[in-house]
Amino acid sequence: MPLALLALAVSAFGIGTTEFVMMGLLPNVAGDLHTSVPTAGYLVSAYALGVVVGAPLLAALGARLPRKLMLVLLMVLFTIGNLASALAPTFGLLVAARVLAGLPHGAFFGVGSVVAAQLAARGRQARAVATMFLGLTVANVVGVPTATLLGQHLGWRATFLVVAGIGVLAVGALALLVPPIAREEGAGLAHEVRALGAPQVLLALLTAVFGFAGVFAVYSYLASMSTEVTGFSETSVTLVLALFGTGMTLGALAAGRLTDRAPRATLYGSLGALAVVLVLFDFAVHVKWAALVTVVLLGAVGFMTTTPLQMLVMHKARHAPTLAAASNHSAFNLANAGGAWLGGAAIAAGWGWTSPTLVGAALAVVGLAIAVTAGALDRDSGSRVVAGAHLEHVPQHQDAETAGHA
Repeated sequence: MPLALLALAVSAFGIGTTEFVMMGLLPNVAGDLHTSVPTAGYLVSAYALGVVVGAPLLAALGARLPRKLMLVLLMVLFTIGNLASALAPTFGLLVAARVLAGLPHGAFFGVGSVVAAQLAARGRQARAVATMFLGLTVANVVGVPTATLLGQHLGWRATFLVVAGIGVLAVGALALLVPPIAREEGAGLAHEVRALGAPQVLLALLTAVFGFAGVFAVYSYLASMSTEVTGFSETSVTLVLALFGTGMTLGALAAGRLTDRAPRATLYGSLGALAVVLVLFDFAVHVKWAALVTVVLLGAVGFMTTTPLQMLVMHKARHAPTLAAASNHSAFNLANAGGAWLGGAAIAAGWGWTSPTLVGAALAVVGLAIAVTAGALDRDSGSRVVAGAHLEHVPQHQDAETAGHA
């Protein structure tokens, strides 16, 4: 594994930790800043807003920058956002700091995915992208629980100081380990926007919005289901969330290899499996051991959708993949917000704590239908995704360095 992938994974670990840790610190933040927990919940939305806005905006602004420099600058902004979160004296300034911390999220994963694919040997590009995403999944297993405990014992500000420290480490790792990678000729904002507007790219983004919303319709209320339905104590919720993160890690490991072989089949299979697992969870949630097993499966099949979607977007926008790849993370965060809203609406309507599982299953089926439609249109147009050739027109690392020295 190239050491550059380790630098990308460390960065992803920091991003994943700061994205999800706020959910466990809401009572601490609310008490310290004299507000209610529901109001403090806006801090989660603020970060998601930063991701949705920042992904296409920063990717577009950095369209002509060398990719290594872009990665470093994005992690510097991430570090500043988390440091500002730690030092924010008022709730309003903390909201602003969370938006700032979220801005580089999608752009980093967009640029990082392209860099990871360029560094990999042909036929192993999806595995390289999945390796970067492993940092995000490990954050849910190790980073978020550890950072939550730290915040509960030393104060929530200490958590964001530590995350800012991870950001500093990531900046150094990127600067030292990622090689210079030249941009393709003609790369620029207009080129990126045209690639983003391709019908197959838009269909892939729409698949992400609906398909991944199925995951967050349930994940957003997993803690409440665990205590209200399954009968776990509040102290056991950390274990449930860690098992979900373990499933995500297993899904990421499997998705890279499967996507390199058959990207569309992997996407169809993961979305179909997601719908099935969500229906099963409606029954399994009532039995403790079954609920724990299904939580792992949910994390695995849910996260298996991310790598094939990322690779499909990059392939279909292969002449200018950065903006499209970054926008894919805006789509994932729209899925986060939309899934949580629909799951909450089902509970508020009196359908019960387990109703988000069936809402999520329906969303996954819609995502699968869009993906299958995109695949059928792809075959009709005579342009299909071939395993091992996802970025056939994006130069590999060796070619890029040669171009950089020409």
